Amino acid sequence: MRNTITLFSIAILLLSCSSVKRNQKMVAQGDYDRAIELAVKKLQKDKTADKNDTHIVLLEEAFKKASEEDTRRIAFLKKQNDPATSKEIYTLYRDLEYRQNLIRPLLPLYSASHRRDAFFDVKDYSNEIIAAKENYIHYLYDEGAIYMNRQTIADYRTAYHIYCELEELRSNYKDVSTLKDDAHFYGTEFIFVSINNRSGQIIPQRLEQELLDFNTYGLDNFWTEFHTQREANIEYTKGIALNFRSIEFSPERISEKEFQRTQRIIDGSTYKKDREGNILKDREGNPIKIDTYITVEARIKITEQNKAVRVIGEVIYRDLLRRRDIDSFPLSTEFIFENIFAIYRGDRRALSGNDLNWINNRFVPFPNNAQLLLDAGDDIKLRLKEIVKNHST
Repeated sequence: MRNTITLFSIAILLLSCSSVKRNQKMVAQGDYDRAIELAVKKLQKDKTADKNDTHIVLLEEAFKKASEEDTRRIAFLKKQNDPATSKEIYTLYRDLEYRQNLIRPLLPLYSASHRRDAFFDVKDYSNEIIAAKENYIHYLYDEGAIYMNRQTIADYRTAYHIYCELEELRSNYKDVSTLKDDAHFYGTEFIFVSINNRSGQIIPQRLEQELLDFNTYGLDNFWTEFHTQREANIEYTKGIALNFRSIEFSPERISEKEFQRTQRIIDGSTYKKDREGNILKDREGNPIKIDTYITVEARIKITEQNKAVRVIGEVIYRDLLRRRDIDSFPLSTEFIFENIFAIYRGDRRALSGNDLNWINNRFVPFPNNAQLLLDAGDDIKLRLKEIVKNHST
C-alpha cells in the first residue's frame, strides 16, 4: 500500500512539473492566452496548493505581458485612423475584458515564493468596448453598402454575410434586415428549367409535371433556386433544358415455351432388410427405415409478355445572359414491362421454385405507350437529378 501511495504521489508530481514546463514554454514563446488558460485551469482546482505557486507566478507574468501587448496594438491602430481596423480594435478590447473575467473568480491569489498577492492591473473597459463596437458597426454598415453597389452575385453574397455579422452585434440596426434580404435575393442564382420534346412522340402531361417538380428533387440551396415558371422581376442567369431526342416503343411481344419437368422425390419409406429378408435393427433395437423414391413428371407452358420503351435525350446548360450553351450531358433510360405466367399438366411436385411462382400469375393487359412512359419517369427523374446535382454550381 505504501509503495502504491508513493508511486501515485510521484506521478502527480511529474504531471505538475510537466504542466509548469508547458506553461513556461508558452510564456517564453509569447503564447500568453494559452498560458493564462492553462494556469487558470490548474488554479481552479486548488489555488492554495504549494504545487500551484509557480502557476500563480506564470499567470501574473502572462497576464501583464498580454495586456501590454494588446494595449500597444490598440494605440497603434488608433493612430492609423483607418475604419478598416475597427474590428481588430473591438476584438482586442474584448480580449482584455475576457482575460480579466477569467481570473476574477480566483482573486486574490497569494504567491508564497513572492510573499505577496499576485498583481493584476484590472481595468474597466466597458466604455472602450462600447465605443469600439459602435465604430465597428458603422464600418460594417458602410462596407456592406460598398459591396451592394458593385452589383455582382459574388459581392451581394459578401454583403449578406456582412449584414449577418452586423445583426449579431446589434439587431434591428437601421435598415439592415431589409438590406440583408435584398443581398440574399440579388445574390441568389435563379435557374430556369424547361422541357423540349423533339422526339415526335407525345409526352404525358403528368410526366412533364413530375419532371418539372423540382421541389421533390431537394436541389435548392441557400444561393440557388430552380424555377419551372418564369416570375416577374427575376433575372434568370442560367437555364437547364431537358431535351427528348428519341422515344422508341417496342411492339407488344408474347412468347411461349414448353418444358418437360422431371424430379426424383421421396415417396415414403420401408424397412431395411438383410439378404434373407429379415428387418435390420439399430443398436437400440429399433427397426431401420430407408426412404423410397419415385420419379414424377409434368409438362409446363411458360408465357412471357414484354414491352419496352427507350428514351434518349440530353441535359443542356445555358448561359441565359449571353445566350449560349455552357455544357451538355447525355440522358438515356430504358423501361421494360415484363410478365411471366405458366400453366402445367402432370404432377405438381415435378415443378421448380420458379415454376410454382409462375403458375400463380395470370395474363396482364399490356400498358399503353403513355403508361409505359410514365413508368419510365422515375428513372428519368433520378438521372436528371444526378446530372443537376453533380454539375450545378
